[in-house]
Amino acid sequence: FTPDAIALLASLADHAAVAIDSARRLDETRTALARLEAANATARAHSEALHLASDAHDRLSKLVLRGAGTDEVAAEIAALLGGGVAVHDTDGSELARVGTAPVTPSPGGLAASRTEGRAVRADGVWTCAVLAGAEPLGSIVLTGRGDLSEADRRLFERSALVTAMLLLIRRSVAETEDRVRGELLDDLLADPAASAHRDPGSLTLRARRLGVDLARPHAVAIVDCEPALRSRLAAEATRVVRGLGGLAGTRQGRTVLLVPCDRARTLAQDLAAGLARGIGAPVTVGTAGPATAPDRHAALHTEALRCLTALHALGRTGEGADVAALGFIGVLLGDRADIAAHVDRVLGPVLAYDAERGTELVRTLHAYYDQGASLARAKDALHVHVNT
Repeated sequence: FTPDAIALLASLADHAAVAIDSARRLDETRTALARLEAANATARAHSEALHLASDAHDRLSKLVLRGAGTDEVAAEIAALLGGGVAVHDTDGSELARVGTAPVTPSPGGLAASRTEGRAVRADGVWTCAVLAGAEPLGSIVLTGRGDLSEADRRLFERSALVTAMLLLIRRSVAETEDRVRGELLDDLLADPAASAHRDPGSLTLRARRLGVDLARPHAVAIVDCEPALRSRLAAEATRVVRGLGGLAGTRQGRTVLLVPCDRARTLAQDLAAGLARGIGAPVTVGTAGPATAPDRHAALHTEALRCLTALHALGRTGEGADVAALGFIGVLLGDRADIAAHVDRVLGPVLAYDAERGTELVRTLHAYYDQGASLARAKDALHVHVNT
């Protein structure tokens, strides 16, 4: 090739190099622009998600600050997320439910949510722990939704924060109310003779403001369990007695309840069984009453405490009873050694039968027990056949 041809080819190669470099830079610019547009779209979506979450948080917070209950907040969360919502307490009891059948949080999902601090999908539902710092307050379950977008997931987690605020407010109110109820219970159980300024009318008015009608018959119950679980028992007993329309407090390290009822023994048995399930350990309950006069409650408290002490002494820990259920020991423990009433309650039908028909059933009983509850020896002492 001639020098001119070689120079021309070299010149063309230089032009080709410039064209190739320009095309490469143009392609890189286009790629960068596409990435920038994608980043802008992500930023816009993230901004919209934050805006939606913030707006939902404001709406839910205003509901709480306006005094809305758990039902209203759950309904708002369900509307925002387009699914069914159930709110549960720390013990798994349902506080509110909207748009879904009864559902319980998945134990594994709830544990993962507490650890990660995020909403978790498990067993076909979304679960988000309701936390105040590291303290668990309950949980929210979302049903009817498959995968949640990041915006909806963030919204669900914001809802848990608002629910935590609501439950904290409720707990604060409950603690204040429990303190007031405990003070009233202390005044009701105080010895009337030692309380010179005790005014029954004032106590009745204070009770009425708390929704307690002292005109109804009330029994006093003292509940007890192993020392390590007493604080938990006090919380569970307070929750139960609030539902029964009574009062709860602590005296001498034991939880004392004033509960409206007609039969103290039935109350004791129900409380022993229900509270034992609640704390997962045996609960012993001694009761006394019922009585309608507020000045009788102090005496009922003393009798209930004696009953509880007797249950422990008799090896009947984990049971519930009143003094009457303890038989003659109950008579000895009672404030009034009403032996005649005890005899009438136990032997009344037999005595009445003998008086009406001229029989000797009481003599038969004497002989039976005198002979050590032996039918063979008793029939010899009575000169009758063993079948008789």
